[in-house]
Amino acid sequence: MPFAWIEESPPRWDDAKARIIGAAPPGVFDFSAFQPGDLLPGQWWRVEVDSKTAGFGWMDCNWGDGEVLLAVDPAAEHHGVGTFIIERLLAEGSARGINYLYNVVPESHPDAEGVEAWLERRGFRRHGDGRLLRAPTAHKAP
Repeated sequence: MPFAWIEESPPRWDDAKARIIGAAPPGVFDFSAFQPGDLLPGQWWRVEVDSKTAGFGWMDCNWGDGEVLLAVDPAAEHHGVGTFIIERLLAEGSARGINYLYNVVPESHPDAEGVEAWLERRGFRRHGDGRLLRAPTAHKAP
């Protein structure tokens, strides 16, 4: 199943984000302030499978590091979409000369331990301040 990685420029809150991100369990994301058409902070990419949105990747660069988030449509889970998003975010970070990509899984996340373990299996390492870090510099794009 081929995945398409599409940069959104400019990124806006839309029906696909509301369906995938907005429908996540409480404590995962907080995008409740955004209305359809609102501009979004950071850089956004959409993953499509057979012309359908299967997930999103997000990166916000600050002081040489990039915070990343990802969201996968529940109907597309367990098909490699999340891993594809992380691989592409690593490639995007490498292309931008980012020192580290990081993610902070909120304590309120209903499966915080599972998400942290998933990121660790993909090369992220725990840092003392609660972030999970990974250097993208040696990463090759898929």
